[in-house]
Amino acid sequence: MQQVHMKMLGGFSVSFQGKTVDDSANRMRKVWLLLAYVVHNRKRAASQEQYLTLLQGAGGEESADPSGKLKAMFYRVRTMLNSLSPTAGHDWIVYRDGTYCWNNEVDVVLDTEEFEALCRAAMETEDGAERLALYEKALSLYGGDFLPKLSMEPWVIPLSAYYHRLYVEVALETLALLQESAAWQKMVALCEAALKIEPYSEELHCRYMQALLALGRREEAVRLYEDMSEKLFATFGVMPSDESRALYREASRETGAPVVPTDGIREQLTEQGQQGGAMKCEYDFFKLVYQMQARSIGRSGEVVHIALFSLHGYRGKELARRSLDVAMNNLEELMLGNLRQGDLVSRCSVSQLVVMLPQANYENSVMVCQRIEKAFERKYPHSPAKIHFSVQPLEPREMKK
Repeated sequence: MQQVHMKMLGGFSVSFQGKTVDDSANRMRKVWLLLAYVVHNRKRAASQEQYLTLLQGAGGEESADPSGKLKAMFYRVRTMLNSLSPTAGHDWIVYRDGTYCWNNEVDVVLDTEEFEALCRAAMETEDGAERLALYEKALSLYGGDFLPKLSMEPWVIPLSAYYHRLYVEVALETLALLQESAAWQKMVALCEAALKIEPYSEELHCRYMQALLALGRREEAVRLYEDMSEKLFATFGVMPSDESRALYREASRETGAPVVPTDGIREQLTEQGQQGGAMKCEYDFFKLVYQMQARSIGRSGEVVHIALFSLHGYRGKELARRSLDVAMNNLEELMLGNLRQGDLVSRCSVSQLVVMLPQANYENSVMVCQRIEKAFERKYPHSPAKIHFSVQPLEPREMKK
C-alpha cells in the first residue's frame, strides 16, 4: 500500500495517490479534530471516553447515546477519507478492542515527525555542511504553526508551542552557520521567512540587520530597527537590547540618519489610535511603571492604589480554560472602557488582571472595583466566572542615601 502523507504544520491536509483533502476545503471542524487526535495517538489508541471528552470540549453536548454519537462522528471521518480512495475510511481507521484507532499497517508520513527527526539528526552530526543541509531541509517543512485551526484545543497547545520553539531555535542555528560562510543573501531570505512565523524575536531581527549591513543595505537596516523598536514597545512595553541599538548606530552612521530623530520625537512618543479609557500594557511594562511610581510618590505624596482582579468559578469550582479565556477578555474590555485615561491595566496571570489607580484613595478605589464587578455581572449574567478583587496602596520606595 502506498504511504499516506499528512501535513499538520501550517494547516491540516491528507494526501494519497495524487489526491489531497485539507481543512481549508472542508469546514467540518470536529471531523478534522477527531482525525488529528486519532493520528496523534496512533501508537497508543485513545479510549472512547477520551474521544467523547474531546468532542464535548469542542462544543458538543452530552448525548443520551454516546456510543452512537461517536459512531456517527467516525462515519463522517471515514466518509471524508473515502474521497481519497473508495475504501480508505475503513482501511485506515479500524474498530479494535472497544475503541477506534488508526490501522498501524497503513504507513503514515507526518511532516511534524519528519521535521523533528531532521532537527535531531542535524544537532547530532559534527559535520558543519551536513548540519546546515539538514537544518535547511527541516525549515522547508515548517509551513506554519501546528494545526492552526485547532490551536485552542488543550492537547494541541503544548505541541504547537514545542514545534514553534524548535523552529525558531533551528532558524537561529542555521543563521549562525550561514553567517560563518558569509551567505548573506540566504540569511536575508531565512530571516524574512522566520519573522513571518515569529515576528517578535529580537534575535532574528538582529541577524537580519547584520545581513543587511554586510550587503550594504543600510537604510533597510535602519527601517527594520525602527519597525522592530515600535513593535516591541507597543506589544510588550520594552525597548531594544544593547546589541540591537549598536547595530542601529552602525547603520545610522553610514546613512546619515540621526540616532534619535529630534523633529519627530514628540510624534513618535504620542499615543496613537486609543480613544479614551484606561491604558493596557504588558506586565513587564506595568512593573516598570509601578517601580517609577514607587520612586515618585515618596516625594510627591501622591496616593496610588493597586487593585488585583481574579476570576474563578462559582463555589470555588475551577473554570474550563476556554471559559476562563472568554471571561478574561470580557473583563479586560470592560475595564478599558470604564476606567479613567490615567489608569493602567495589565494581565499578570491567566486568571488575573492588575490595575493601577493613580490619585485615588482607598475608598474610591474600592468603589471603582465594585462598579467594575457589577458592570460585569450585568453585561455577562450567564458567565460561569466570578470576580474577586483586592485593593492595596502602592508603597513608596525607600531610597538609600
